[in-house]
Amino acid sequence: MTIEMHPIGYVRTDHKGEMPRHFSVSQVKGTLEIDKKYEKGLEDLKVGQDIAVIFYFHKSKEFSLENIRQVPRTKNYKKGVFSICSPRRPNPVGMSVVTILDIKENLVFVQSIDMFDGTPILDIKPFWGLNKK
Repeated sequence: MTIEMHPIGYVRTDHKGEMPRHFSVSQVKGTLEIDKKYEKGLEDLKVGQDIAVIFYFHKSKEFSLENIRQVPRTKNYKKGVFSICSPRRPNPVGMSVVTILDIKENLVFVQSIDMFDGTPILDIKPFWGLNKK
C-alpha cells in the first residue's frame, strides 16, 4: 500500500527562540497560509473556534526502532512513542489545536502555535471539548 499526501498550506510564524513543547501551553501566534485553491474550504470556520491542525514533522529526524521508547523533555525516564508527543515517530504526523483569531481570504490567524515556520499543513478539522487554559 502506498499513501501519498500533499500539503494544503504552510504554517507561518515570526516566533524566535525555542518553540513551546505543546500547543496546550503555547501563546505563540501565527498564520495558517492555505493554498488559494482550498480557500472555500475555510468557509464556516469562526473566530474563537478551536481547530485541529494536522501537519507533517518536516524537521524531525528519521525514525528507527531505537526510538520506539524515548525520554520526553518533561520526564527523566523512557516512555513508548505512542504515549508521548515526540516528533520522532514511525509516521511523522502531528496534531495541534489552535484558536482562530481572524480569517482573511486564505489566511487563518491563530494562537497556540507549537509548529515551526514553514511546517506543511496536511488537514484542518473542527475541534471541540478542549480547555487549553
